[in-house]
Amino acid sequence: MIVVASANGRVGIQTAIDILKSGGTAIEAVEAATRLVEDNLQDHTVGRNGYPNILGDLELDASIMNGRTLESGAVAAMKNVPAAITVARKVMDKLPHALLAGEGAERFAAEMGLARDEQMVSPEIEAIRKNLLTAGGMSAEKIAKLQTDIELWDWVKMATDPERTYGTVNFIAQDKNGDIASAVSTSGWAWKYPGRVGDSPIIGAGNYADNRYGAAACTGMGEMAIRACTAHSLVFYMKMGQSVTEAAQRVMEDLRDLSGPYIAVMNLVAIDKDGNPAGFTSKQGRTFIYQTEDMESCVEQDRTYVDIPSRWTKA
Repeated sequence: MIVVASANGRVGIQTAIDILKSGGTAIEAVEAATRLVEDNLQDHTVGRNGYPNILGDLELDASIMNGRTLESGAVAAMKNVPAAITVARKVMDKLPHALLAGEGAERFAAEMGLARDEQMVSPEIEAIRKNLLTAGGMSAEKIAKLQTDIELWDWVKMATDPERTYGTVNFIAQDKNGDIASAVSTSGWAWKYPGRVGDSPIIGAGNYADNRYGAAACTGMGEMAIRACTAHSLVFYMKMGQSVTEAAQRVMEDLRDLSGPYIAVMNLVAIDKDGNPAGFTSKQGRTFIYQTEDMESCVEQDRTYVDIPSRWTKA
């Protein structure tokens, strides 16, 4: 049994291991662990108190996948419901659909009895947003009119903050039966255009699990993972006979080959069908964590670095 996570999953990984050790399933483990990160007010990239879009509205994305059945559930651009990963699991368990977005996801969450929260962004985070817009040249008058009267498309590029653009939590677990599950949750790109959806709720892009081969999950510039089908590609390369390390190296090289004006950081975690973990990144110094049933605590390990030159054209 093993749980692998992005470094910000530290608040949830022990809970995931405890669930597995008590006989729980991989799906139960990744959902419970992700919920703890979603409720962590100090993590501004996931769940409550995450970085909002350019209008100040917090929109959450999440997905979960069962590697035994290849069933999945996801939500995108969902407001005012902090438990995004649980809504995603309910989509998988209760509906014939795989993905709900926006108001539909919010209505479904209410039908499933999940609590709403109308105040999910703190004043401190809201102040950061307004200060960033002001620094970009937007007047207080324009900020007040953002909801209705201002064209946002160019301001999104100007307001982009590279230190806050990317962030997500990834969990992958394998239980005593060998079943694999993966979960991804995020508040998305800070100051994004309203309705922007990244890779986190897109099965095959930011999340994929298959008992026969392994699983992968991504965090970083989601648009890159969508374009390259990164999570599925990694699992597919393992299907073709590559080790988890070889497969991860190859998908990072696929990302490096992307052209276009917007290329930035990508990180991923993965396991193979035997539970061997791997973590890769295009930014030096990034780590991931993992824990097995016989470990008292998780191990933090450097991700393997693969150079992907960043480029960002704002004009």
